[in-house]
Amino acid sequence: MNDWPLISVVIPTYSREEPLRDSIVDVLKQDYPNFEVLVVDQTPKHQPEIQAYLEEQAGAGKIKWLRLDWASLPGARNYAVRRSSGEIVLFIDDDVQLTPGFLAAHAKNYVQNPEVGAIAGRVFDRMKLGDSGGEMQIEYLPPQAMDPGIAWYHIDLVHTTKPQQVLTARGCNMSFRREIFTKHGLRFDERFRGSAVREESDFCLRVRQTGYKIWYDPEAHLVHLGEETGGCHDISMRSLKYQLTFYHNHFLLGLKNLTATQALRLYARLFDCHVLGRPPCHKSGSPIKIATRAVFYTLGFFKALSTVIQSIWNDGQIYSRLDQQV
Repeated sequence: MNDWPLISVVIPTYSREEPLRDSIVDVLKQDYPNFEVLVVDQTPKHQPEIQAYLEEQAGAGKIKWLRLDWASLPGARNYAVRRSSGEIVLFIDDDVQLTPGFLAAHAKNYVQNPEVGAIAGRVFDRMKLGDSGGEMQIEYLPPQAMDPGIAWYHIDLVHTTKPQQVLTARGCNMSFRREIFTKHGLRFDERFRGSAVREESDFCLRVRQTGYKIWYDPEAHLVHLGEETGGCHDISMRSLKYQLTFYHNHFLLGLKNLTATQALRLYARLFDCHVLGRPPCHKSGSPIKIATRAVFYTLGFFKALSTVIQSIWNDGQIYSRLDQQV
């Protein structure tokens, strides 16, 4: 490849230490010749050795270290996009492991196919690595994986081995052409709260409305460590607030992007899996727990409905507005 487009690698981070450092090290070891690294840091205070490492890398010009005093994953993504220069904007998590050819694997798709507007990379979840060998391989996703009403229970970006068009990417390994943000004016919706579950799904559904394809490339793979602390795990995870935002975000996805029929199918599957606990969720069938989850399911719907109604006068981009006031 003669023309190497500039890639802006964005790493939002919150209360991660060694995994963040190791992720940055892997990015800086890439064999791709044209990239920049933006670390959007929402950590209140780092350990001394990690603080020293970040200061050293920023001082040497190897990373752009952007420090914020608020925590929002979609807000951090938008903040970085406004400060990035790349023709391609690539998002990874702060707890990943990369091979040296990772950036090149993303870039080649944009050079080879002008119809591609986004790349979904393969994600080997650390806890699922035992399932990612020869005993379970999928060449092509089933047709249901392109149906936005039920796709979220059929998209498997861990075991799928063949390049193909997909409905969405995973937030820890996805990239976009810059004009998605400039020409088409798309932004991540900062109303996706808590762990921001479904924020990347919402964004990808809107990317598809531009006419661009979202292409899955298994060669653009990484290992997602899924650290139990830090990141979204420290943003209300497992709390009552997290439960409410989890359902709010799913309902918001449907209300914003789906037809009535598609949304009803999504909500029915959400209830069956996450409230009743049926496969693939495999949650407790205790009547008390089902009743509790049903309460949050109901509250989440009304909260999402309120969010949509408020969008008539308030688009919810509170962190982007804060940035514009600076």
